[in-house]
Amino acid sequence: MDLAALVRAAAARRASDLHLEPGSPPTLRVRGELVPAGDAPCRPDELLALARALLSPDELRNFAARRSADLSRVLAGSRCRINVLHGTRGVGLAVRLLSDRVVSIRNLNLHPDFEQFVAARHGLVLVSGPTGSGKSSTLAALLQHLNGRERRHIVTVEQPVEYALEPKECLIRQREVGRDTPSFEQAIHDALREDIDVLMVGEVRARETMRLTLDACETGHLVLSTVHAGTTIEALQRMVAAFPAEEQPSVCHQIAGSLVAVVAQRLRWRDDLGIRVPECEILRGTNPVRSMIRQGQLFKLQMALETGAAEGLWTFDRYARWLDERADFVLPEQLPRATAPPGRDHGDGGLGADGAGPGEAAPGDG
Repeated sequence: MDLAALVRAAAARRASDLHLEPGSPPTLRVRGELVPAGDAPCRPDELLALARALLSPDELRNFAARRSADLSRVLAGSRCRINVLHGTRGVGLAVRLLSDRVVSIRNLNLHPDFEQFVAARHGLVLVSGPTGSGKSSTLAALLQHLNGRERRHIVTVEQPVEYALEPKECLIRQREVGRDTPSFEQAIHDALREDIDVLMVGEVRARETMRLTLDACETGHLVLSTVHAGTTIEALQRMVAAFPAEEQPSVCHQIAGSLVAVVAQRLRWRDDLGIRVPECEILRGTNPVRSMIRQGQLFKLQMALETGAAEGLWTFDRYARWLDERADFVLPEQLPRATAPPGRDHGDGGLGADGAGPGEAAPGDG
């Protein structure tokens, strides 16, 4: 089985993902829908051989113990995030094709208000949404905005590194969990000893990662991260609920004291443009919002969203109306290509996208 050829074919169809499962034909995700890429089912022995060719000796040993592996590779010229997994039918692969276009707040068709989130010298900026909604792209765009304007020290902790950030005004260090550091927790501990200004944590999932992220906000750093949640309120609820009940009041105080903004985003297909664009809900750390969080009254935040337009809060409906009125969308063919991050090249040609299909403007994730 030629994985590079499959990735090249996926890119040609502007797919965001390629799935290989024993007993099923190769499957693509195009415009958010799963479509078969052929009729012949994948054979278990082919996929096992493919996984062995992809994984390094260390990764093979870890795969044998964990029965899954996360890695980044360059395939047919496309940067890919790959999950190798063991299921009931054998070894399968889920391949995300990543964008090679230069990302920025404008390039991703995000609202100019996003520029204000990284103007803060310290605090928490959280981007939420389902898998494939462009969370990682939005974080990269925020960092690129800083990189072109201010002299700050940025450290990113990701699994894997999805966007290679070329230093301009900022000093940038990017670390990949599993390759450069054993865990998110260790990398955050390290970062706090490295004279940083900005910390980007690819995803806060485990309780200890959340705890260290909030601690970093309190010690005078700007921290950007993502969480899987459909709305801004659900994102905060998920963070609070990750802690024991007796700790939740103090966690609410930490979040209230550090919150810059929470963004929830989803993708909407535009037939007139031929791309998907990010549709967002934005909760900012205004005084009323901080007071509600501090008191643990997260259920009241919906009212703040609906009445806070003048303070820069956006509901999904209000943001959708702004998109409908917008006329200056940036299309992918207008964007330059970025420098590829370190990785093993397994072929040539092709494009990728984070949540969008190759050739689409990468939306403004995981």
